[in-house]
Amino acid sequence: MHMLFRTIWHMLFVGPRGSKLAFGDFSRSRFRVWPTDLDLLQHMNNGKYLSVMDVARFDLIQRNGTMKVFKRENWYPVVVGQTISYRKSLNPWQRFWIESKIIGFDEQAVYMEQRFVRPDADRAPEIYARAYVRARILRRGGGVVPVAEILEKTGARAEDFDLSDDILAWGQATRLPSTRDAAGSIW
Repeated sequence: MHMLFRTIWHMLFVGPRGSKLAFGDFSRSRFRVWPTDLDLLQHMNNGKYLSVMDVARFDLIQRNGTMKVFKRENWYPVVVGQTISYRKSLNPWQRFWIESKIIGFDEQAVYMEQRFVRPDADRAPEIYARAYVRARILRRGGGVVPVAEILEKTGARAEDFDLSDDILAWGQATRLPSTRDAAGSIW
């Protein structure tokens, strides 16, 4: 229930009031660690990071105009892979923000980087966790939207993005097979 509230709050109040962004800009979505985010060790549960990232991605696509394209074209995004590395724990009541940015494309998907950042009055902001997300855009009527069509409809240019070979290799290595083997097994 708490994630639903966060999502609605960001989509109705935070995103529309945030500054407009270009397709390649990063968004900064502000959050706080609530008691419902905690695990038994009294820090933010690792699964909550992924849920909060979802809210931050919607903030980005709302503010960079992509959400309007999705609605007009009857498309929607789905995560097909993600990896996250944790450096420090987020503790009860701490404020943090998530910086979200589209970092590039392969032939099937859009890649994003998301960073959990804590402000510090005495030092530069500190990255507590970083994630990479691979997402496909699907048609509500069925099928995957080709990246070329996404770029065309959003006005983005693939050459404006510089996706590292390491991230592309991760995306390739973590793909699941789309069919069963000849014996009908998925193993």
